[in-house]
Amino acid sequence: MTPVGARAFLTLLRSWPEAPCGPPPEEPEALVRAAARHGLAGFTEHALERAGWRLPEASRDTLRREARSSAARAIRVHALLVRSLEALGAVGVVPVLLKGYGLARRLYPEPFHRATTDVDLLVLPAQVAAASRALEGLGLVPVSERPGHGGAHAHHHAFHGPAGWVELHFRALASGGQALEAEGLVAHAGEFELEGHRVRYLRAEEELVYLALHASNHLLQRLAWLMDLKLLLRANPGLSWRRVVEVAQGTAFPHLAWYALDAARRLLGLAVPAEVLAALAPRRWQRGLAGRFFSEERLLSARLAAHKAEWLLAKLLLAPRVRPMARYVLWRVGEVLPWRGLPPH
Repeated sequence: MTPVGARAFLTLLRSWPEAPCGPPPEEPEALVRAAARHGLAGFTEHALERAGWRLPEASRDTLRREARSSAARAIRVHALLVRSLEALGAVGVVPVLLKGYGLARRLYPEPFHRATTDVDLLVLPAQVAAASRALEGLGLVPVSERPGHGGAHAHHHAFHGPAGWVELHFRALASGGQALEAEGLVAHAGEFELEGHRVRYLRAEEELVYLALHASNHLLQRLAWLMDLKLLLRANPGLSWRRVVEVAQGTAFPHLAWYALDAARRLLGLAVPAEVLAALAPRRWQRGLAGRFFSEERLLSARLAAHKAEWLLAKLLLAPRVRPMARYVLWRVGEVLPWRGLPPH
């Protein structure tokens, strides 16, 4: 059973930007744990103040520590982002900012209210070589591909150094042996300025679809990803739902968009038109399974993230196309087993 405090965390997200009704929650420790688990400790601290909910001193101190720790990591990532933009700008590359600081700065009350762990940049495949050299010039070292993540199934190159991690995407997303390519997204992205550096952001409809796909690809295990959808829609009230459907149906996995939009509707009250969900819906049996895998209780506890077997089962059963996913799983097994020193089957 979901702790009362965890449900209160969800109530804060659902009510935003309004203050929820009622007294401060019981089991405040559960609220704090949920906020930290889902990458929203800073936002929750802000929302609690706005709601007039005062936690007991011990819980309030814990939440403050979690929020400060998360903000410190995000500030470090922000510094690396600025350096990366400067380096890429010097070689004529203007990347699309995916998620992270660029998103939080546009949508959240404060950009460091949302947890961020790395820098995600999307460039055209033809720009990868120049962008990679620029990042290496910052002292970042290319990270070897992990078994089961490379080859034709790769969608980014990772770089690491004392300053942190950068993921240089040449595809926006890869899932189950299929990919969301960069070219169309980059071509439609608008150019902006971020702290003196040229950047690109996806159009609102395409960003909504991308964020939904990304969240579902990770099985919605962080509610910050659903909150991103809510805040993006709130920031773009004129968004074209018809265009959202067109963009999602133009990908290899429109079902993934449905899983995230449906969950955001159920849990956070996202106003998704019924005809949009109908246009993107998977088969009836997959909708039923999604209701189980992505129930309020399971998402609040991030159950799938802690249970590898259930994670793999959910990925396989909820895949838009089972055969490509099955082939991908078999390929990953074939890559990983020899790496672990086990004889391949």
